[in-house]
Amino acid sequence: MTTTPASIAALYFDCWERKDFTDLAPHLSPDCTFTGVFGVAQGPDEFLRGLTGMAAGTDSLDVRKRISDKTDVITWFDLGMGGAPATAVANWTHVENGLITAVNVTFDPREILAASA
Repeated sequence: MTTTPASIAALYFDCWERKDFTDLAPHLSPDCTFTGVFGVAQGPDEFLRGLTGMAAGTDSLDVRKRISDKTDVITWFDLGMGGAPATAVANWTHVENGLITAVNVTFDPREILAASA
């Protein structure tokens, strides 16, 4: 079973690329939160609904670097959405006892918003 923060973060991005979060769902804490540029989510249902929506609009996802310790993982990646040029994104995933408790994401959304206008 995938239990280290780094392996859970890798699973998160693998599921995103496959646009199927079935394997990720068991690794979400009942009180997990997501905070990002396009919104916030509380709990696994909202978390997965938001991530599924992002995945549906994703054209490309290229992980550049992942750094982790005992509870936290920072993943730096390029995200292509809606025909916009790839945008650099930082994703901070916090894991406790093998469960994602929080994900915080930041990036400059201007290219993505301009492409969707």
